[in-house]
Amino acid sequence: MAHYKVILAYDGTHFQGFQRQGTNRTVQAEVENALRGLNWGGRAILSAGRTDTGVHAAGQVAAFDLEWTHPTEALVKALNAHLPEDVAVKSAEVVGDDFHPRYDAQERCYRYRIYLSPHRDPLRERFAWRVWPVPGLDLLRAAAQRLTGRHDFAAFGNPPRAGGSTERVVFSCGWEAEGDELRFEVRGNAFLYHMVRRMVYVQVQTGQNRLSLEAIEEAVLQARPLPPGLAAPQGLVLWEVRYGI
Repeated sequence: MAHYKVILAYDGTHFQGFQRQGTNRTVQAEVENALRGLNWGGRAILSAGRTDTGVHAAGQVAAFDLEWTHPTEALVKALNAHLPEDVAVKSAEVVGDDFHPRYDAQERCYRYRIYLSPHRDPLRERFAWRVWPVPGLDLLRAAAQRLTGRHDFAAFGNPPRAGGSTERVVFSCGWEAEGDELRFEVRGNAFLYHMVRRMVYVQVQTGQNRLSLEAIEEAVLQARPLPPGLAAPQGLVLWEVRYGI
């Protein structure tokens, strides 16, 4: 029996989030079903975090114990043979028995994609949020600067457990433009429930001159509430989780 760490990628469009929940289709349930096809007898896999309904991942991390006598590359192929087309194992490795993908993570990176258009684009709608009118890039970048550091982010999300701390550390975040698309990338030690989508939403509001930079600054420094709203889930990707940095 060995303890395995795997990197997962998935298109979250038709999943009710990552975490197993009743009879709903979730990424966790699909991975566990694939493992049972390899005679896995565990109760639940471990993960680095829980993505929302409709949110995607390029670097979700999961861990499980498995009796497997073949190379790890064979494990990747075997799992992918049992998985549906919208979720895949990218890599696998044997790790120490005490490895936990959530509690051992030191940095998580999310990316959010926006496209700028007054009209729908069916070829992009599945993986990006359509925004119009165009937000000012300078304002977006100024807003992002106010989100870095160790702060109480209660205005941006809820803790995973009731009564938990809302303090988080944002190591870096910023915006890049390419053609008619914008990409937001944020790296932090951990994130509250809905935190990244909330951050994107309020920054876009600022970029469209509907919310002031001062309001964001007060929300970060004083946990002062902000107007409600979330960016659409399909623009968000859990890009990577880093350990041992």
